[in-house]
Amino acid sequence: MDNVMEYKGYYAKIRYSDEDQCFYGRIEGLKHSIISFEGETVEKLRKDFENAIEEYLQTCKELNWKPEKQYKGSFNIRIEPSLHQKAAQFSKIFNMSLNQFVEKAIREKVEKCEKQ
Repeated sequence: MDNVMEYKGYYAKIRYSDEDQCFYGRIEGLKHSIISFEGETVEKLRKDFENAIEEYLQTCKELNWKPEKQYKGSFNIRIEPSLHQKAAQFSKIFNMSLNQFVEKAIREKVEKCEKQ
């Protein structure tokens, strides 16, 4: 993946500010926390990213909070009713729940994309 950093299960898209002449990022997908970081070089950016995560986890520990995770494993999607109907029908044919059917379809697509 281009321009993405990962540390301890947290992902951030990396951007560049020409005005400030530095790289910066922010952990996306957290509801209650803002974790951002920056650096003038990739090495400094990586170090600030990891430090930001460590500080967040330490603060959560000190305050006895459960650290947020970016992805819970559940999300709502909206699709055409006819596609919803076909997916439900195929899930029954293959003796799967609709969730299992959709998860399998997404997994297969993601694996295909990762191979490209």
